[in-house]
Amino acid sequence: MSLIKLQGITKAYQLGKTQVPALKGIDLAVERGEFAVVMGPSGSGKTTLLNIIGLLDRADAGSYLLDGEELAGRDFNEMAGLRNKKIGFIFQSFNLIPVLNVIENIEFPCLLRREDKKLLRARVERVAEHVGLSHVLAHKPDELSGGQRQRVAIARALVTEPEIVLADEPTANLDSATSEQILDLMQRLNADSGVTFLFSTHDPRVMRRAKRVVQIADGRLVDGQDAAAANVAVLGAPPH
Repeated sequence: MSLIKLQGITKAYQLGKTQVPALKGIDLAVERGEFAVVMGPSGSGKTTLLNIIGLLDRADAGSYLLDGEELAGRDFNEMAGLRNKKIGFIFQSFNLIPVLNVIENIEFPCLLRREDKKLLRARVERVAEHVGLSHVLAHKPDELSGGQRQRVAIARALVTEPEIVLADEPTANLDSATSEQILDLMQRLNADSGVTFLFSTHDPRVMRRAKRVVQIADGRLVDGQDAAAANVAVLGAPPH
């Protein structure tokens, strides 16, 4: 059974008096343990797709099964609870809370769960160590480098022990060397812990690492191709 299965997903937004279609009948399955990329140009619908998968937005029509459970028609309170339990997010702008230190930012998604504080803190410290942050736990976001901030965002996404981590342009605000380090980290987490990753990106560095690349254009998935072929298309290399 697929971890995520979308069928016939559509979404449109109202812009003044005009309705603008963002997704036009998306069918997509994501298996457990995947390290997959949704690629497409700006305005193609990839962020909208990630927002619907991440329960930040709701489709206008279609079926969405998460771990075999139908989510279409759920209200936003139910969606918020499922999101907190099953989905982790990594945003391109990090979205850290500036007045909180590293350990407080990481544990923030768990505060609504009313977990035992000692057990939660132990898990936070364990995740922080896993992503290389043990030496900066007391630092605020403005005392961290871009790479360290992204590591905090990754740790925050993992601390809830989600079924899947969604990463929207996770390398967009990072230099090349830091991007490679962050991708190394996420690839290691995928391999060692079996964490499922789904990226939205047009960064060829991310696509090189993907086990599967799904292309989206004008709100529709286009003919699939493997990661190597996608890199050829993006990098402009001549086909073999």
